[in-house]
Amino acid sequence: QVQLVESGGGSVQAGGSLRLSCAASGYTSTSGCRAWFRQAPGQEREGVAALYIDDNTTDYVDSVKGRFTISRDNAKNTLYLQMSSLKPEDTAIYYCAARTFRGKDCLKPLYPYWGQGTQVTVSS
Repeated sequence: QVQLVESGGGSVQAGGSLRLSCAASGYTSTSGCRAWFRQAPGQEREGVAALYIDDNTTDYVDSVKGRFTISRDNAKNTLYLQMSSLKPEDTAIYYCAARTFRGKDCLKPLYPYWGQGTQVTVSS
């Protein structure tokens, strides 16, 4: 059974940094995607950052490019999201996701496996 467990969320002032972690169990794959999504109240879930497992390429939504970095530690089977220069509009629940097929766009929320989410709150 696949389990994804996020950690690292919290409250921070604008301009600050946070690092989210997503520990996976029961999931190993040499293809597909692992990604971070976020959902603010009243809004749709949005793909933030994705990592293509087979070639380690990454993709980001425009609003976080240059501020967020997605990475993984294969030995720990853990995905990370380093977030810097945080803005109030980054406030949301952040979810990690995983799938074993690559597909065309890893930033779309077409994933069978999801974590429970971790709250990120950025104050001005």
